[in-house]
Amino acid sequence: MRHVEVGPDGARMRWVELAGDGPPAVYLHGLGSSSPAYFAQVAAATGDRSLLVDLLGFGLSDRPAAFGYSMEEHADTVAELLRSVNLDRVRVVAHSMGGAIAILLAERHPALVGELILAEPNLRPAEPKALSARIARYDEQEYVQTMHGRILSVIGSEWAATARQADPTAMYRSAASLAGPRDRWYAHSLCALDIPRTYLLGELTTRPPDVDTLVEAGVSVAVIPGGGHNMMLDNPKAFVEALTRC
Repeated sequence: MRHVEVGPDGARMRWVELAGDGPPAVYLHGLGSSSPAYFAQVAAATGDRSLLVDLLGFGLSDRPAAFGYSMEEHADTVAELLRSVNLDRVRVVAHSMGGAIAILLAERHPALVGELILAEPNLRPAEPKALSARIARYDEQEYVQTMHGRILSVIGSEWAATARQADPTAMYRSAASLAGPRDRWYAHSLCALDIPRTYLLGELTTRPPDVDTLVEAGVSVAVIPGGGHNMMLDNPKAFVEALTRC
């Protein structure tokens, strides 16, 4: 496990690093998740150097109270991490909320990202039934004091296992940023990027409305057989094959 100071009050972002011969890949997790828990199996199977990053407020990383936890701030701290270890033009493999952060990372810090592989990223403000939208309905104090514990009881044991490690304030602010109103969708930014981009869709997931737009913009789309939203856990072999094809 490695770390670097990226946030207020000396807050440290931590990651698990796997040695390998291929070009380095950086893995970013979704809301309430942790990259080592979700990506270790598939990252190890690629044989590439892999950095399994936990965003501030989640997993193994610090939880600074003064941090805003917006998608933009998450992207900027990942950029600080990459610069601290002298990496650029990396392959970023990201899931769900991590996909939105990865798109912003490539948009705001283009020299650092050479390729995006996004597993069902958030491309538009969350639907009302999505967890981030449900969390954002509360005010921060109510969520932190009362609702975080209740959310953990209804999201399923696998997700709750990593969400219990999340700081409630980080969970709330990240969800509110993800679900909040915007003047543009992340899909527009993804379409505009001039790097190789792949969108991974679980076979068991409803086809999102943005897919045709992405294909027209040159984004490759691949389906993971037997996979739902957490496709890297549902079918790790097919997920690794998709990474290899990319």
